[in-house]
Amino acid sequence: MERPAPATLQVDGIDIAYRRRPGRAPGIVWLGGYRSDMLGTKAEALDAWADQEGRASLRHDYSGHGESGGEFTDGTISKWLAESLAVFRSQTEGPQVLVGSSMGAWVALRMVQELQKTGEGGRIGALLLLAPAPDFTIELMEPQLSKAHRRDLETKGYMEEHSEYSPEPNIYTRALFEDGRANRVMTGMIDTHCPVTIIQGLADPDVPHTHALKLVEHLPADDVTLSLVKDGDHRLSRPQDIVLMLKAAEGLCERISA
Repeated sequence: MERPAPATLQVDGIDIAYRRRPGRAPGIVWLGGYRSDMLGTKAEALDAWADQEGRASLRHDYSGHGESGGEFTDGTISKWLAESLAVFRSQTEGPQVLVGSSMGAWVALRMVQELQKTGEGGRIGALLLLAPAPDFTIELMEPQLSKAHRRDLETKGYMEEHSEYSPEPNIYTRALFEDGRANRVMTGMIDTHCPVTIIQGLADPDVPHTHALKLVEHLPADDVTLSLVKDGDHRLSRPQDIVLMLKAAEGLCERISA
């Protein structure tokens, strides 16, 4: 059966593709990772679970990703954050569970901060962060940049790096690195004012588990759960990983509804 085309929302002149399923609150909002899209294994599994539970669900592609318009190399955390906030504000009602994967966890944490500034913080009922990579450009990438990478960033405005998940190399722009500094979250306490569950693989080659432990240090101690998956990789897309994710989502929804 052919998949229906996504709906679109214009943000700064770019068509942002999204898929929304109506249902009861709290709903589930998916935030994907760098170069991933809303049709990935975890996003599809969450949407199917929400449908089964009668819960609302929402997912979208950042500009330059998946079914959205725009150029990937024009993307920055600020740009993808603005798009995520626009889709969230226009397509959800009531409390939501933000499920952020890898870079999506960074976007989720920034969304919380921005929504709190405008008095909308209560819209976030809980956070579920999968292999979270907040501040990854500064914390994880910059210390590992070779002289060639730094030269390319300076002279060409971008660098390329081999991808384990695609035949095409990953591209990181100088603008992404510079903008990343303006969006850092791991510089002090991150007051989420909601429960946070983190799932992190110990066999993750991209985001070491120590990064998740460091993130926990910046979160309120009384409402954070960290689950370490001994043989889990960065994708956390195996059947057993999906089960763990869905159980965590269910538990957070139940806490909000209690």
